[in-house]
Amino acid sequence: MKAKLLKTVFKIIWTLLIITSLISCSQHTPKLEENVSLSKVDLDEDYESISDEYAKQVLKVGTTTSTIPKNLKIIKSAKVKYKVKNVKRATYQIKQVVIKYGAYISEMRFENNLYEKSNRFTIKIPQQYFDSVMDSISDVAEFIDYENITTQDVTEEYIDLQSRLKTKLEVKGRYESILRKNAITVEDILATEDKIRIIQEEIEAAQGKLKYLSNKVSFSTIQIDLYETVDYKEEPVTYNKTFWAKSKNALSYGWEFLESLFIGILYIWPLTITGIILLIYLRKRVRKK
Repeated sequence: MKAKLLKTVFKIIWTLLIITSLISCSQHTPKLEENVSLSKVDLDEDYESISDEYAKQVLKVGTTTSTIPKNLKIIKSAKVKYKVKNVKRATYQIKQVVIKYGAYISEMRFENNLYEKSNRFTIKIPQQYFDSVMDSISDVAEFIDYENITTQDVTEEYIDLQSRLKTKLEVKGRYESILRKNAITVEDILATEDKIRIIQEEIEAAQGKLKYLSNKVSFSTIQIDLYETVDYKEEPVTYNKTFWAKSKNALSYGWEFLESLFIGILYIWPLTITGIILLIYLRKRVRKK
């Protein structure tokens, strides 16, 4: 009996140990899986593995997009100075760019001295091609001295002129209505016409200013200075004339002397005629003797 009791107790204790170990393993296993999964995430998650769409969404968070309104009135201008190998060839290349983008040359000045050849000219280009032209003309440069680009925002001035012009047109319309319906006497008619004349002058001035700003905005200005260095050559102090040059000068001076002599005789024609008459008279007297 005692032996059977001991075997039963041993089996119960062994069963409890097995159950306890299984429970402990089941409790620790999820932690191991969680640790393994976390380690995989740390290894796999890299900046390069982020998709483009996700990156765009991340970048949009906490940021604001800056878009330039299309109705802005911006005047663009630039001044550039380039050293080139050949001024004439570089000028020709820029002229081809001007033709390509529908621009035109407004002025040009070429200079040539002992040290360098230079050409300064100004081109007017449609504003939408400003950057393209700047990139194209810089290709002719052997060395870039400077490139200065300036912008002027005239949107506020443009809108103010438009609103003022609209108001003046409305005022003019009211004056014209008064002139047609309410002006009876001559004084009323003259006073109203004078008001219309003044407001019309203001309207034309505003329209002219708007047109000027529109042209400045539509066509950007680029002033280009090209130059090439040349070998210094000292100017001679004196020049030795050739035989043909001397002969030409001698013929010219001789002809001028004859012209001067003939004109001088014409100036003293009374004395010349008197001298001729006197000479004829003296010859006759001498013959008679």
